[in-house]
Amino acid sequence: MTDTQRDIWETYVKSWKVTSGGEKKALFAEAIAEDCVYTDPLVVASGWDELATYMKQFHEQVPGGHFVTQHFHAHHGECIARWKMMSGDGEELGDGISHGRFGDDGKLTAMTGFFETP
Repeated sequence: MTDTQRDIWETYVKSWKVTSGGEKKALFAEAIAEDCVYTDPLVVASGWDELATYMKQFHEQVPGGHFVTQHFHAHHGECIARWKMMSGDGEELGDGISHGRFGDDGKLTAMTGFFETP
């Protein structure tokens, strides 16, 4: 694992917390390929616009919701992270695991979340 991959991952995680479109786009530009693919049990989102829309829906359901990485491991352009989902007031709402793939430029090209659905 490199610190750079961890930093990229944490920038991506931060993009889930921010609600400003401009700030979210700036974080995406730092950490995520424009043609990224995000998947979880509820959605497949291709590209920045679809991912931003999904994040907006998340915030409509969980105002102030965000994620905290508990463990992160990476090698050969792949990573896995264990995380907790938190409410805006800091209450733990759930947990899960995500897998990420990094492109040649170091940015995330694919992010896949695994968690129990309600």
